[in-house]
Formats: sequence, structure tokens, C-alpha cells
Amino acid sequence: MTGQATKPLSPLARLPFYYGWVVVVVAFLTIGVGVSVRTSFSLLFPPILQDFEWDRGTTSAIFSVGFATSTLITPFLGVAIERFGPGLVMAAGSVLVSTGLILSTCSDNQILLYLSLGSAVVGGAIILAYTSHAYLIPFWFVRLRGFATGLAFSGAGIGAIILFPWLQSIIEADGWRRACWAMAIILLVIVLPMNLLFQRRRPEDMGLKPDGDGLKSTPTREAAVDTVVDKAWAATEWTLESAVRTARFWWLALGLFFGMYIWYAIQVHQTQYLSEVGYTPMAAGFALGLVGLFGVVGQIGIGSLSDRIGREWAWTVSISGFVACYILLILMRHSQNELLLWGMVIFQGGLGYGLSSIFGSVIAELFHGRGFGRIFGACGVIISVGAAFGPWISGVMYDRSGNYDSAWVAALGACGLSILGMWLAAPRKVRLTSYVAMRRAT
Repeated sequence: MTGQATKPLSPLARLPFYYGWVVVVVAFLTIGVGVSVRTSFSLLFPPILQDFEWDRGTTSAIFSVGFATSTLITPFLGVAIERFGPGLVMAAGSVLVSTGLILSTCSDNQILLYLSLGSAVVGGAIILAYTSHAYLIPFWFVRLRGFATGLAFSGAGIGAIILFPWLQSIIEADGWRRACWAMAIILLVIVLPMNLLFQRRRPEDMGLKPDGDGLKSTPTREAAVDTVVDKAWAATEWTLESAVRTARFWWLALGLFFGMYIWYAIQVHQTQYLSEVGYTPMAAGFALGLVGLFGVVGQIGIGSLSDRIGREWAWTVSISGFVACYILLILMRHSQNELLLWGMVIFQGGLGYGLSSIFGSVIAELFHGRGFGRIFGACGVIISVGAAFGPWISGVMYDRSGNYDSAWVAALGACGLSILGMWLAAPRKVRLTSYVAMRRAT
């Protein structure tokens, strides 16, 4: 009957509409383990150096080989998730990474370690880490896209503060190979079955809408605010071929490449560097875990901030955390002040790690269309290449100069290039976030 009031849904009836938060929880736990497994290379780096007596460039290249491998995997992630579902894809990633960890314990030369710890573990972890979930979560959320992504990605911080001290204690007591076995078991016992049981592709597959707005056929309580600025751009059905012919794609690529360069340049070399300038191995390992813990604040906070002030401003705030981090690292070589260490940890995690909660939203908002999976895959390749170059170039710079000063200065330059790229990509000129659009509408 026309004009008849709609009966409000009971809390139990509305419960299925919130399945997006189940996706976030599963992603939180998967990322917590997956990213920690990849990042734990920083803990494995010193004992591997000691065991094999290789130079820094050769040893850090294990990590770079892994990210080079991930460039081969990333283009197919979106397509694989669409075809097979995220649960099966994440389960396959768990098997690949755990197999690499186990095989690395039997490796006694560079080639085997490059293939096992590098390609299978660091490379395969891309399936369990930020990239896959940055593709998945934007389908479940629009208004709260940055917040939901940041919440899921904050699992990396919780995983780090729980797993890293434990792994460091295993390394000190029983060696790095035993630590690899421990990580493999966690992947097979926790991550694999959890994804098979609970992970889902998108709300439409369950007859739902993003943001918990109800059934697909149920109108939302309030009309959506028009967030589109460039109508022609937003109406385009982007394909990879058409996207790469735009300057905006390549400015975005610049921002993403150098954003990941600065992230992983420090992540891989941090534990070794802190040990060399005077901190104990346990303190260095604990600092790496604390970076991840503060990353919880950074990823949730910066993700939510990006919903409210726009992606470019939030990206700039996040990069400023890495700027402060690298300046403090340079100062640490001359003074092992605990305040410098705490400052480095807080800025790196509390601001810098917020980058991860932004890039998926930016790609979705700029290049939505039937070719989004392939465009996202191409951006993922660029991200992986940047992540591979960061630690490798930093290691080569160390080998040539005998210290990390030049590597840290180069990273500061990369920070500026990343900010420049994001502002010239200008997602605000295509779509506003819902909060910004609502403020402008009123």
C-alpha cells in the first residue's frame, strides 16, 4: 500500500546485513599472520647473515626476489578472487607460504633460499597480506571504506606485537629454522581453515548491500550523497588498456611505487641497523613489533581520517611519518637515545603504516569499471616492484658506503616523490569521500 510505513527490522533480522564485518575480522586475522610472516624476514636477516656470511646486498636480495615474484602473482589476484572466491585463494596462499617456510629450513645455498624464503614465502605472502584484501574490502564498504580497510589492516600490528617477540625468542634459543617451522604451523592450523569457512567475495553474492544497508532490493534509509566530481571520468568503463593511456594512472603509479619503496627499505634493514648502532637484538626485535603495534593506530586512524579529509591529505600525513622516521634513524647512528628509538617506532607505525589503508580505496575510486581487477593487478605489480627495490637498493648502498646514511637520505627523497604522485593523481577531482561530499552539500 502506498504510504504505508515500513516495519523496522529486528536486530536478529539485521544481523546478516553486517557480514562485511565478518569479512573484516577474517581479513584482520589473515593479515596479522600473513604480514608478520613476511616482515619476520627482518628478524631472520641477522642470523642468516651470520650463518652464510654473505654481504648485505646478496642477503637482502632474498626479500627483493620475493617481491619480484609477487609481481608475477599480483596481476592474477583480482581475477582469481573473482573466479575461485577469496576463501580458496587465501587457503592456497597459506599452503604456498608454509611450504616455503618448511623448505627454507633445508636450504644451504643462495638459490634454494631465494626460491623458498624469497619466492614462496615473501612472494607468496602477497596473497595473504594487504594487496588481496585491498581488492576485497572496498566491495563491502563505501561510506566506511577507509575505516574498514584500516581496521582489517591493523591486524598486521597486533600480529607483530604478539608474534615478533615470540619468534625472536625462538631464534635466540633454537635458531631461525625452528622459527620458520613455528610460522608454517600457524598458517596451516589457523589461517587456512578460517578462510575456507568464513571468507566471502562481495555482498551482492549474498543478496546484501555494502555498508550493512540491507537487502539489495531494500532502499537505504537516507539517499546517498553524490560524491562524483568528474562525471565523464566516473562514467567511463575503465579497462587496463584505457587506464594506462592516462597521465593520472602513471602519477598514481609514482605515488604507490615510492610509498612502498620507503616502507620496505626500513622494514627489512631495521633490525640489523638497530643492532649495529648499539641496541640489543631483543630490543631491536621488540622495536619491530612495536612498530606494528603502533601501526594499529596508524592504519585505523589514517584510514578513518582519509574518509573524512580525503585520500591525498591522509596520504601526505602518513608519508610525513616516514620522513620523521628516516631523520631519526640518521640521528641514531650518532646517539643511541631511547627517545629517538621511541620516536622512530611511533612515527613509522603510528603514521607511516596508514598508507596501507588508503591505496586500495584510491584505486577503486579512480578506476572503477569492468576492468578493475586487471587495473588493480597492474597497480599491485607497481607496488611489489617498489617494495622489492627499497630493501635491495638500501643494501647495495650499505655495501658501497659501509653505512646506511645514503640509503636513508635516498628514502627521504622517495617520500617527496610519493606525495607528489598522489596529489597529481588527484582522486579528489574524480570522487569525493562521502564525508567530504556531505560537508560540501551542507
